[in-house]
Amino acid sequence: MFSASYFSFLLAPLPALVAGRLFRKPTILNYRSGEAEDHLTRWKRTGLPGVRLASSVVVPSGFLVDVFRRFGIQAMAIANFVDVSHLPHRERATPRPVLLSNRNFESLYDVATTLRTFAIVQGEYPDAALLLAGAGREEANLRALAASLELRNVTWHGALAPEAMARLYDAADIYVNASTIDNMPTSIIEAFAAGLPVATTDAGGIPYLVTHERTGLLAPTRDPDALASAVFRLLREPGLAHRLAAAARAECEQRYTWSAVRDQWEALYRNLARPPVRSEVARGVPDRASRADSIDVIRQTQSNMTLTHTAVEHPDVHRPERA
Repeated sequence: MFSASYFSFLLAPLPALVAGRLFRKPTILNYRSGEAEDHLTRWKRTGLPGVRLASSVVVPSGFLVDVFRRFGIQAMAIANFVDVSHLPHRERATPRPVLLSNRNFESLYDVATTLRTFAIVQGEYPDAALLLAGAGREEANLRALAASLELRNVTWHGALAPEAMARLYDAADIYVNASTIDNMPTSIIEAFAAGLPVATTDAGGIPYLVTHERTGLLAPTRDPDALASAVFRLLREPGLAHRLAAAARAECEQRYTWSAVRDQWEALYRNLARPPVRSEVARGVPDRASRADSIDVIRQTQSNMTLTHTAVEHPDVHRPERA
């Protein structure tokens, strides 16, 4: 079962984890949020106990493996993957100043820093263009910021279907990401597949995905000058963009395709599907310890839901500490 953090964890995977434990059915928690550490730290009564109900915890990056290890949980990393055949690939021997950002307009993706970065780039390259794809609650603020910065050649494409997004990857020459919280963004893997050189912040798990100076360029978060410097290097250093993009494409084909991760998923499911030892528990009757653990989590969840009156639509807006 897929899992994010905070209320998403509470409302979606947790009930299934409780049911799995009660009836002794194996469960796989595929935890994907870059906010795992904050979630498990703040939501002490349901976060960590809930995760421990899973038979196996799978995460898409070594970053989250390390996070869960600090909480005493052994997680297995199985990488995100993309279908490279659906993404047009081309080489950018001499990239144009045509930048692409396709993170949603939410504060943790810090598209504001992307706009400020582009303002610096456009100061040196007046004809530079920025292609924006995404949607979110910050859109009005971001449009106002773009206007205040007097940016030109900014195209707001909105939320796009995969086919349209593939065409946008092909239209751009540099991929830019300014997120402040992240795990293993598939958008960067897609940029790898499309042959786009990547300039990105080093938030969360991104350094586990992008190797600085080998498959992309990293910059500190909330630092448009540093991110713009990375873009300038891609535009100005002969051969750099081509070398980084070629290494990133090769790594994508080796590590981030279905053929690369299929065996890991198959082995995991086969292991969990092995017939258990025949007993009352194995026949689906929960033992006392399993029932006690599950009932305790249920009680904590009911308490949290009673105490919390406003559902949270996105974790970076409000992070209750009750759970």
